[in-house]
Amino acid sequence: MSNLLVVKAHPLSSAESKSLMALEAFIDSYRTENPTDTITVLDLYDEFIPEIDRDMLLGWSSAAQGNDLTEEQANKIARFSELTEQFLAHDKIVIANPLWNLNIPTRLKAWIDTINVAGKTFKYTETGPVPLTENKTFFHIQSSGGIYAGQDLSAQYLKNILNFVGVTDTGTLFIEGIDHHPEQREAILSQALADAREAAKNF
Repeated sequence: MSNLLVVKAHPLSSAESKSLMALEAFIDSYRTENPTDTITVLDLYDEFIPEIDRDMLLGWSSAAQGNDLTEEQANKIARFSELTEQFLAHDKIVIANPLWNLNIPTRLKAWIDTINVAGKTFKYTETGPVPLTENKTFFHIQSSGGIYAGQDLSAQYLKNILNFVGVTDTGTLFIEGIDHHPEQREAILSQALADAREAAKNF
């Protein structure tokens, strides 16, 4: 039995978001193929995802010196650590996001910071950083109005950062070109949903 962590990085619903529409198809197919697996959904726009801000930086510094934290600092740091542990506890990760201005949504960047943690998901050595995360698989669903074939900054960043912490078994589904070819909208979406269902069968 596997533990699947689903990261929803879009503020809209599956009725309005192409990436979440494909994610829904993926999850439905995955449940059918893996009825005993545990699926945890993390909605980055419905749940508290702390950013690395002044509270976090000063809180980490205070904790390292053995000083007391403010309530705000303690809450943010605790939630940050909780998200790190949640990632570590799952062996399969699926992220669905839009491509906005050639990059990932800011909420997704904030979450990525919680899984890129020295001493937890990687460590520093004399020869450079070494990944600590093993035996995880990752699938990325991304929608964009243009056509980039996975060479955009967003897709490359997510792939590289997951590789950095040790997740090298990766797959992708890019829903592209509807803004360029609106007349092909239904065909593009139909193919994307079919591809999502098929990908889930072997994930």
